Amino acid sequence: MKSVAAVCLVANGLMVLGGRCLFSQTPTWKDPSPHQVQFVHVGNAVQIEVLDWGGSGRAVVLLAGSGNSAHVFDDFAPKLTDSCHVYGITRRGYGASSHPESGYSAERLGEDVVAVLDALHLTAPVLVGHSLGGHELTAVVSAHPSRIAGLVYMDSTADPTFDWKPYQELRKKLPSTMTSQRPSLEESRSFELYRQWQRRTMGIAFPESELRNVFAVNSDGGMGTYMTSKSVGDSIFAGMRKPDYSRIRVPVLAFFVLPKPLEYQIELYQPKNADERAAIGKVYAADLDYAKMSIDRLRSGVPNARVVELGGANHYVFLSNEPEVLRWSRLFLADLR
Repeated sequence: MKSVAAVCLVANGLMVLGGRCLFSQTPTWKDPSPHQVQFVHVGNAVQIEVLDWGGSGRAVVLLAGSGNSAHVFDDFAPKLTDSCHVYGITRRGYGASSHPESGYSAERLGEDVVAVLDALHLTAPVLVGHSLGGHELTAVVSAHPSRIAGLVYMDSTADPTFDWKPYQELRKKLPSTMTSQRPSLEESRSFELYRQWQRRTMGIAFPESELRNVFAVNSDGGMGTYMTSKSVGDSIFAGMRKPDYSRIRVPVLAFFVLPKPLEYQIELYQPKNADERAAIGKVYAADLDYAKMSIDRLRSGVPNARVVELGGANHYVFLSNEPEVLRWSRLFLADLR
């Protein structure tokens, strides 16, 4: 594979998509993240966006979760460059990468990652995957065990075969304040107002560059529709398998989110009656059991995995718990040979 000659400066409002230049960014807005952008051909006319934040030392490659591009790391990644050379990959179907109709199995997405490693001549990198990105980590290291030096799972060991129906029924009994958090129409049309809504409801906000790479930018500079079709997410989910960590032979660091303390949730959401209070307790117990089950499953395959439990963290742990994630990641990288 060869890296693409097309390098675009998103800061200048120019986006390259499928070999074509599109003014998806408003000319007055500039991406403040200090990265270079290039595109790598991975076969069948598919191009993958790769961000390069620089740095020295071992290569670290960040893989975003479902629904996100590599720009979701735009605030986090530069803070790792004191320990390593940091890259990010936007998987096919998202952001500025190509949006083909097929190729969304975990194995194919993993091969896209390997094609990028080949194009950039990266040897023994550490792969870091958030959410869905964890399935690509597992797929890559299982198929190419000698290519990877270590793995970091960021709340990314979900089991797609798990039966969520009983849990979803439990959640229907929660107070509406816990389940009906949607941005207003006005907040959905403004990048800044949307980020304010995220901070208010989740305690974190995506970098504006992330929003501008996954949502269309309207002619007036406002936030438009989400650019990835539902079929992409459906295809990815259909191509996922139950995680199998038994073939991992490299060091592993894994962050797991544990639910906020039960009494904190009850005080925060103020259940109106005993049924709502009981529902909060049952959902809390289910969340805790699932997290513990996920930890046990990883440890059964990788007994020496370093596990970091983050109580009350947001799923986007690198945003909600940035200092802890940076500290543990630096320690992990320092211990690798």
